[in-house]
Amino acid sequence: MEGDIVSITDDDAAPHPDWLEKINTHFICDRRLGGVGGRDWIHQGKQLLDDSRQIVGKLQWFGRVIGNHHLGVGEPREVDILKGVNMSFRQEAIAQLRFDERMRGTGAQVHFEMAFTLALKRAGWKLIYDPQVAVDHYPAQRFDEDQRHNFNEIAFLNLVHNETLVLLENLPPLRRGVFLLWAILVGTRDSLGLVQWFRLLPSQGQLAGKKLWASLRGRWQGWQTHHKFKFNIIRSED
Repeated sequence: MEGDIVSITDDDAAPHPDWLEKINTHFICDRRLGGVGGRDWIHQGKQLLDDSRQIVGKLQWFGRVIGNHHLGVGEPREVDILKGVNMSFRQEAIAQLRFDERMRGTGAQVHFEMAFTLALKRAGWKLIYDPQVAVDHYPAQRFDEDQRHNFNEIAFLNLVHNETLVLLENLPPLRRGVFLLWAILVGTRDSLGLVQWFRLLPSQGQLAGKKLWASLRGRWQGWQTHHKFKFNIIRSED
């Protein structure tokens, strides 16, 4: 691979004409910068999602991830996580990194970019999100188990497994325990805990129960993968 910068987007996205220019400017201005990301303007049919959020790409202390990369506005700022459809890296920063092969999914491995960018951040590099570094995103049909807006148990399990594995490996020990407690008791709309299940129960009925069960299994499987990896590391050092 040649060049100092690696830029990544999806096959269902179209970078704006000044995309590479703006990316390059950021890297030139800051030698500590390991990664740059920006907004992906999502097109759903003839509708453009044009909402706005100030908080983008943040990992809260107890493990909740705030994405919002497709809604970010404002000035460039430092973030914890970039989004796969619009991210660029300094070659020097990622020379020793690899995409985690333990991420599950036969097509799109959901949260692969979270694993990659948190590892980069942990190595001491800076990540910037700039809404002006933009692509147009036309979410295409997926041809694996993950069909985006339709519930699929395997896809749900994969998503929660991947998220759990990434966070367990990037949070310090005490915060890992807090994260697991919060994830089981509260959770999010994408990875249900008991509170989210209770909130969705009136509108989704049995579907909410299926999501909760898949979420709990995904948490358990993510913990198992994390624990197995740690055990293998310890054994290899004996």
